[in-house]
Amino acid sequence: MAPIIALDRVTKQYRRGRDQVPVLSEFNLEIVAGDFVAIMGPSGSGKTTLLNLIAGLDIPTSGSVTVADVRIDMLSRRELAHWRARHIGFIFQFYNLMPTLSAFRNIEIPLLLTALTAVERRRKVTAALELVGLSDRQKHKPYELSGGQQQRVAIARALVGDPTILACDEPTGDLDRQTADEILGLLQKLNRIYGKTVVLVTHDPKASEYATHRLLVDKGRLVLA
Repeated sequence: MAPIIALDRVTKQYRRGRDQVPVLSEFNLEIVAGDFVAIMGPSGSGKTTLLNLIAGLDIPTSGSVTVADVRIDMLSRRELAHWRARHIGFIFQFYNLMPTLSAFRNIEIPLLLTALTAVERRRKVTAALELVGLSDRQKHKPYELSGGQQQRVAIARALVGDPTILACDEPTGDLDRQTADEILGLLQKLNRIYGKTVVLVTHDPKASEYATHRLLVDKGRLVLA
């Protein structure tokens, strides 16, 4: 099966003053469609940089990044923004919800950039809320929801545009164990039942057990796959 994500000899460096700081070095990676991959490694190992490259939030210093049959490292900034909107659903540690908006309106935000009608948007948001088990909380604002419920809203927002890949950056890092397991179980359901490709960055060995594959990154290199 052809990979949906392919990194070929990717190097990433950041400038700090006059110095170039290496983060990834000659990095190769392939992930097939429908996989659930957990990326682990110590702080500063390059795992979040790797996720950002896969999700089109950053571009490599050298090498190629191909995702969903597109060389995203060759896209312009505008093209990359359109590509992300179509293919990537982001789930972050701290939810990034708009505090003055209801759960429904938070989930609807990505759809406001599309040509969908209000009726079509409502249908998609309602389906996403049902999928994450929050149909009865659609009018609630973030401060009226628990941490786990807020993360479910964030997952629904990531899902509502039917993205190709769910990019998850420490999505359970701010949650207690029981709630974290509920969120990870939901991601596993989205992978197994709905076929979503999930790429999860985590420090938590327990979280990685929900994945089908685990990758260990250390000092900018893939040391275990």
